Amino acid sequence: MDLDLPLILVLAVFATGGIWLLDFALLAPRRRARVAAHGGVIDPEASEAEALAKEPGWVEQAKAFFPILLLVLVLRSFLVEPFQIPSSSMVPTLEIGDFILVNKFAYGLRLPVVGTKVVPIGAPERGDVMVFRPPHQPDTNFIKRVVGLPGDTVTYADKQLFVNGEAVAVELLAALPVGRPQIKILEEQLGEAHHLIQVSIGPSPPGRQWQIPEGHYFVMGDNRDNSSDSRVWGFVSEDAVVGKAFAVWLHWPRFWSLPSFSRNRMIE
Repeated sequence: MDLDLPLILVLAVFATGGIWLLDFALLAPRRRARVAAHGGVIDPEASEAEALAKEPGWVEQAKAFFPILLLVLVLRSFLVEPFQIPSSSMVPTLEIGDFILVNKFAYGLRLPVVGTKVVPIGAPERGDVMVFRPPHQPDTNFIKRVVGLPGDTVTYADKQLFVNGEAVAVELLAALPVGRPQIKILEEQLGEAHHLIQVSIGPSPPGRQWQIPEGHYFVMGDNRDNSSDSRVWGFVSEDAVVGKAFAVWLHWPRFWSLPSFSRNRMIE
């Protein structure tokens, strides 16, 4: 079972903050009253008076963790959140084991857990690498590239992408492996983004066309023939958008391998 980390973090903040408030409003005044009844003066050498004034251990721990948890919640919910790439659907842009940073405010500030937008700031643009929750797995974060915006018509035929009837510009960079090529590496210009995509050499599936409804986006993986995306499970709702991926900060494909910073870069 997948852990709902945002929910756990919110509950931890409420629990530790609640204990802090309970101590401030009720427990601390009671301790001060006991000290006053003891004579009003606390002698550090007097173990009895010290015991009367001392915070319980569970209160002390809660007050220590509350500001840390609150800071993490604010940073993770409204500013930047780290994610790890679990699949090869975004190769060659992102590889399995890449740790990325996601801008949480690029598309508007949203409440943690429920995801409701409270401050509109921007909207996904064609070519963005976006983190979202797909309609068939609403509790799981996916990452793909935004291909179509609300109102667009997207066509994919003979491994060529068309947006509103115009072919998206591509340039062949390599056919690999040399001698017996099985894949092609292409540079694609999608909106303002110039990025790499990968397609398999071989037969193409039948061409298809999609009309994107308002409030939804069409997304595809850069590994075009090995990606489960909007071609399979449909459009991404505006309400399911999490943020914009903007940087790779670590590569660590397996727990028993050494982490590497060789792939650190901004995401195109």
